[in-house]
Amino acid sequence: MGNSWKDKPVLVTGADGFIGSHLTEALVQKGARVRALVYYNSFGRWGWIDHLPPGIRDAMEVFPGDIRDSGRTLDAVEGNAVVFHLASLIAIPYSYHAPESYIQTNVMGGINILNACRRCGVERLIHTSTSEVYGTAQYVPIDEKHPLQGQSPYSASKIAADMMAESYYRSFDLPVSIIRPFNTYGPRQSARAVIPTIMSQLFAGADRIKLGSLTPTRDFNYVSDTVSGFLSAAESTATIGRVVNIGSGREIAIGDLVEMIFRITGKYARVITDSQRIRPEKSEVERLLCDNTQAVALTGWKPSHTLEAGLEATAQWIREHPEAFQTTDYCI
Repeated sequence: MGNSWKDKPVLVTGADGFIGSHLTEALVQKGARVRALVYYNSFGRWGWIDHLPPGIRDAMEVFPGDIRDSGRTLDAVEGNAVVFHLASLIAIPYSYHAPESYIQTNVMGGINILNACRRCGVERLIHTSTSEVYGTAQYVPIDEKHPLQGQSPYSASKIAADMMAESYYRSFDLPVSIIRPFNTYGPRQSARAVIPTIMSQLFAGADRIKLGSLTPTRDFNYVSDTVSGFLSAAESTATIGRVVNIGSGREIAIGDLVEMIFRITGKYARVITDSQRIRPEKSEVERLLCDNTQAVALTGWKPSHTLEAGLEATAQWIREHPEAFQTTDYCI
């Protein structure tokens, strides 16, 4: 595909979300004809799409819908050459309370996308996975051959969706690539995730920071690097039928991350363990560290942001957008 995004008809599902909004914005800037599938609601609000610069927002087609509806999904896919499928029910804690919802959206909704892409004969489908499918690392760094472990209903639903995507490649020659991002962070991420949780509490003037376990390690990737990974995977035919990890190759314990954020923001607080934020013992993913060798080999992709630089950019955005966060109650 090279640099031929100009005038390319592209669908992004989950365009209203954190990563999806950044990917949609990047595609518009590259000149693609973007259809942004957003989750329909009666309030007429389209998530982060509503907050994009007017020139970006007006250049795309906003398409309200729900991937659980096969007819609407088919309508969304029709006429597009490339589909980036990011729509998903996320948040591990909520999956303990409503596992059926994750099957309906992540698995059945994913099947609707696969069927629509097959029926419409798309050139490429980029299916979004997650590093959570690996569970706690059995070895590091984690490559694409690492065993999959359903340590939460969320991760189990994503494993099922990944396997369906793989089966459509093997069974029907659907040109699908499975992109497996590690822990993405950056502007527009909600306080459901650990970095904005810490920063939003600090900037709200909290003298105590409520967190879960501090010992797990994570591989954090700045959102623009994740987006460039998606684009690079779509531009390379070598990724078809493959799983591709997108991560930094650097791990950090949550406790050490807190100290780094204290230094970057110049704000300090006492860390309090909040029992609501701790996963069940056998469900906690204790270690994640990405092996991105395959991404580099197949696409030439490499992350361009250090963790320190990404945290500084994220802190600036959160400081400037306090209205995007509520810090009083824990949101599962």
